[in-house]
Amino acid sequence: MIRANNVTLSFGKRVLFDEVNVSFTKGNCYGVIGANGAGKSTFLKILAGEIEPNKGNIEITPGLRMAVLKQNHFEFDNQTVLHTVLMGYKKMWDTMQERDAIYAKADFTEADGIRAGELEGEFGEMGGYTAESDAASLLSDLGVKEALHSTLVKDLSGAMKVRVLLAQAIFGNPDILLLDEPTNDLDVETINWLENFLADYENIVIVVSHDRHFLDAVCTHVADVDRQKIKAFSGNYTFWYESSQLMARQMGDKNKKTEDKRQALLDFIARFSANASKSKQATSRKKALEKLTIEEIEPSNRRYPGIIFKQQREVGNQILNVEKLSKRAEDGTLLFSDISFSLNKGDKVALVSKNPLALTSFYEIVTGNIPADSGRFEWGTTVTKAYLPNDNHPFFTDKNLNLMDWLRQYVPPHVTDVDEPFLRGFLGKMLFSGDEVMKKVAVLSGGEKVRCMLSRMMLQDPNVILLDEPTNHLDLESIQAFNESMSNFKGVVMLTSHDHTFLQTVANRVIELTPSGAIDRLCSFDEYLADERVKQLREDLYVQGKLVSA
Repeated sequence: MIRANNVTLSFGKRVLFDEVNVSFTKGNCYGVIGANGAGKSTFLKILAGEIEPNKGNIEITPGLRMAVLKQNHFEFDNQTVLHTVLMGYKKMWDTMQERDAIYAKADFTEADGIRAGELEGEFGEMGGYTAESDAASLLSDLGVKEALHSTLVKDLSGAMKVRVLLAQAIFGNPDILLLDEPTNDLDVETINWLENFLADYENIVIVVSHDRHFLDAVCTHVADVDRQKIKAFSGNYTFWYESSQLMARQMGDKNKKTEDKRQALLDFIARFSANASKSKQATSRKKALEKLTIEEIEPSNRRYPGIIFKQQREVGNQILNVEKLSKRAEDGTLLFSDISFSLNKGDKVALVSKNPLALTSFYEIVTGNIPADSGRFEWGTTVTKAYLPNDNHPFFTDKNLNLMDWLRQYVPPHVTDVDEPFLRGFLGKMLFSGDEVMKKVAVLSGGEKVRCMLSRMMLQDPNVILLDEPTNHLDLESIQAFNESMSNFKGVVMLTSHDHTFLQTVANRVIELTPSGAIDRLCSFDEYLADERVKQLREDLYVQGKLVSA
């Protein structure tokens, strides 16, 4: 067990945690959730001993080993990949180093022999004799090929470093595993492997993530960081969200009888228990929910932005025609070629690729920001586009503008009555209220900039929406609101995202850009991933693309 006892932490006048008491027990996976700035990552650092609280302490059952996903991607630059993973089990690594140092001595004594024997015994008990093969297998499972295992970490790409550090954290099955945003920079296949690994994990896992699909797949409990406190609830993220929303609606219904409300909650818990999303954890999750009392369910006091898109006019029959579009990166890498398709009314397209740069380049081409190498595209005359780029920095170059003036410059010609209440309305939907609308864009956080961009997009009254990684920098509340908005939008959507739930719940069509053409399927995202014929086609097209590039 690991427990926070009366943990209090403040930075100046800002109190982050006030006498937090929460326990984490073996066999459970806890998803730590909360608004941006609530202190999720800071709490993990307190648990790990990296930050000392002003008051209180962290209690860990004696003998338990803790491992933490490192956030410093340069800490092990001068180590080989394999050794970096082995160093995750510090006691075993130190034992191995001491043993090898004794064997390397020129004047090996009897005392050295006795000590070496002791170390060999300890090393064997910790699984040391299979450690290298275990570490190599773990790396391969995470997509780090064997050819890279002897490479120095500093020579890896950023995405590969993340995988190595993740392998380091989970190596040796630690008793307590702390993971801060473990799915960042991972592809779908690797995330799926990690979900299955953690679903089978028998020790304590505490994870911070904005990936709702990941939280739903692995978590038995949610640890909610709110109002300077942390409270653990049974169930995964979706259960927490839906139950808190249900409770909030019931509290707003003054006339509904108490017993009716109680029965509705019991029915909800029963349905959720029967439909656990991850079969490997269904039993443990159901047991947790069976122990749940109605009193434990509380309404969330989270603030959800009002992301509401209205079409000025319905889109016509001709929306977007793409013919034989091709593009190479600046270094000559073939991003995609021979891409042809047409958008239709009602399409909500998940645009995917193994290369994120291919996706961003495609959006930049069809929005007229960069040229294609070959091919053409044409938008219909009835189309009004709203585009959320992956990189929004060019929209915030004038640091002296306040939010009101920033938004004013993007008011479209068809909107004539532009007064202060009008602009405040759009900013207010994005949770900028009161004097906040007068803050300078220079002080905006990443999440605040995305919310400003959404205000700008809503102003356009679009019938076609293009989204390149829309959930970047957003908290779970904003992601949830954005997801529901796109699900309800009556126009056309083209969407790229690492958020599995976003893609699965919004898209009804999947188009994959490859170096040898497009794969185009009318299906959900999960159906696309599960289609064996698509898997083979993807492999063939990417192999052909490599041959063309060569």
